[in-house]
Amino acid sequence: MYALNFYTDLYGDVLRNNRKTVTIRLGDKSDKYKTGMIVWITVGPRFGRRQKLYSAILDRVEVKTIAELSPRDIERENPEFRSGDDVLAMMSRIYGELITPEHRVTVIYFSRV
Repeated sequence: MYALNFYTDLYGDVLRNNRKTVTIRLGDKSDKYKTGMIVWITVGPRFGRRQKLYSAILDRVEVKTIAELSPRDIERENPEFRSGDDVLAMMSRIYGELITPEHRVTVIYFSRV
């Protein structure tokens, strides 16, 4: 069983309220995550104890650059985001490195089962 883990302080509430239906991950993860897979949605620290929130189906998995993200991709990642700059800032914070619009990302669309 695979899991999509999210940091509690950033995403706990929007996941519990079903307001987040996309995750954007740095790099090409299409070999790991495939359309139609069932995964656990979990929250917790990296390498720490995690809490399973629910199971989800992966509706679609796409690889693109940050510059190619659609407004809908961005809004479904975080309902408060309005532009690619919001995604760049968030990803730089999470990954601890400078992220540019040319970086490749995997956009994973999911639905609660």
